[in-house]
Amino acid sequence: MTTKAVKTRKNGKANATVKKNVKEKLTQNVIGLQIQNLNIEKVVPDPTQPRKTFNEKFLEELSESIKKHGVLQPITVRKSGNEHIIVMGERRYRASKLANMETIPCIIRKYENNDILEIQIIENLQRQDVEPTEEADAIAYLSEKYSATEIAKRLGRSENFIRQRLKLAGLIEGFKNFVRNGEMTISLGVGVALFEPEEQQMMMETMGEDFNAHQINRMIKDQTYDLDKAPFDVEDKKLVAKAGACIECPFNAANQGNLFGDGKMVCTKSACYETKKSKSFLSLIEKSKQENILLVPEIRKYWAEEESNQMVISQLEKNGLKVYLLDDVEIIEKPIKPTLESIKEEYRNYDYKEDELNEQLKEAIEAYTVELEKYNSAEDNGFVDGIVFHPESYRHKEVFLMIVEESESEVRSVPLSNRKMDDCTPDEQIIKINEREIRKQQIENNKQFEEVVEMIRETRYIETKKTLSVDEMVAFSISLYENNVDYMSQQKHFSGLLGDTSKMTRIEMVQNFKKKFKKEIFHKLIRYMLTKQVHFGENNHVNNLTNISFYNAMQGYYKTKIASIEEEYAEKRNKREERLKERIENLEKEIQELKD
Repeated sequence: MTTKAVKTRKNGKANATVKKNVKEKLTQNVIGLQIQNLNIEKVVPDPTQPRKTFNEKFLEELSESIKKHGVLQPITVRKSGNEHIIVMGERRYRASKLANMETIPCIIRKYENNDILEIQIIENLQRQDVEPTEEADAIAYLSEKYSATEIAKRLGRSENFIRQRLKLAGLIEGFKNFVRNGEMTISLGVGVALFEPEEQQMMMETMGEDFNAHQINRMIKDQTYDLDKAPFDVEDKKLVAKAGACIECPFNAANQGNLFGDGKMVCTKSACYETKKSKSFLSLIEKSKQENILLVPEIRKYWAEEESNQMVISQLEKNGLKVYLLDDVEIIEKPIKPTLESIKEEYRNYDYKEDELNEQLKEAIEAYTVELEKYNSAEDNGFVDGIVFHPESYRHKEVFLMIVEESESEVRSVPLSNRKMDDCTPDEQIIKINEREIRKQQIENNKQFEEVVEMIRETRYIETKKTLSVDEMVAFSISLYENNVDYMSQQKHFSGLLGDTSKMTRIEMVQNFKKKFKKEIFHKLIRYMLTKQVHFGENNHVNNLTNISFYNAMQGYYKTKIASIEEEYAEKRNKREERLKERIENLEKEIQELKD
């Protein structure tokens, strides 16, 4: 570069600096602000500043930047006696102290006392690294003056975000600590904050000193209610007049932001829900009496001795209703017309083609036609109007009922300790006792398994970096086999997979499979899946990720055969393109002749 060019470049930089300084001064004069470099010892943090936590790593990084480039954005202060108190910019101030700066650029402004805190809050909330519980408390402070909509506009956040933070502010301090140290997610914190402080304290004491997300999730689930499954009309304002309609209730999570998903209605006030549920049950009983409709709880005789079921049976009897259980009646429900979509969902784990699905739909429609005819002629065949209801949720549906044998259907509501199996012989009683125990064990096993799975889903099992164990490969193999291999393919490719199972329990079948398991079996199932999970129709080997990956994988095994098919299609394509080329050339000649 020539001396003249260097000089010109320096002059250009100098002119740009001068213009920048002039522009800054003009701007300051217009808005009435002056930037002053104040002695950093005369600048002090505001003790009422809502922000309490600062990331040490980020402060050190900013400090290094300040050492090299200085403070690029002045902080805002207000004068108080001989000192200047920070309104905005405490992070820059702290980093400057770390960098041993003697002065710091400041904008000095005057504020009303009430405005200072609000400005500090808004300034802090517009940053990206605000600790969630501090953010929640700050937004709660603003909510005393502004609506959630107004706060959302001021902060550039969604209204749902603001509502969730407002709810998070309701956490008791003990749970807030779990959020701060990262043990508790914000969404789980919001779920806990749905409950009153006293209830939160009980949840915390039940959990113990160590945080347990699975246990907290279970407690939330046990104390909230899905209003989409409520046995009463959520728009009914008169069911419990003091509470009003659920759709307008502040304890409906849908009215507190999308805490459980978009528009999901969840009741967080258990006492109110239980009251409405009980009143709806009494209304159901009254309807049964006034309209002479049979009211049948979904209870089997062998399960009638359960205490909760006894309470339902007793309540029906106290209201003068004769009690019939499911064993005592024949039920006809209005059938639902099947669709292709419902058939696809039903057979989603089967390897069915479109024509096979249509065949299943045809059969389902034939069955539906028979059921519909049976439903429409129910009254002519001696059935009467009835209602069946769930004994716990009280959810109910209208059906047609017929009493099977009234003489044997009487149910007596007596205390559990005095109940006798009056109509059973000793042998029959033994059978019934064993049946009940088997059923109870099944229910307990279901609950135990569900709880174990939910607990594991809450852990970091999926993130585990260990190689898959044999048990995991066995589990995945059986899952693939049961859920994805159709009957014909089981016989064709995997006829000996589980061995002779005719004399084995399911537990023994798994143990036997593991005993004989080899990775080759796992690989065979994976390869079967690769051949089945491709997509046809508009999807092919150049426009679909699954298909492309499959096509590439198969090159290692069948390159020659694939190439042969590719050549065949390429030959057809080339011939077609040649014909097109020739046709286009002829058309171009015709166009040229017309121009000439």
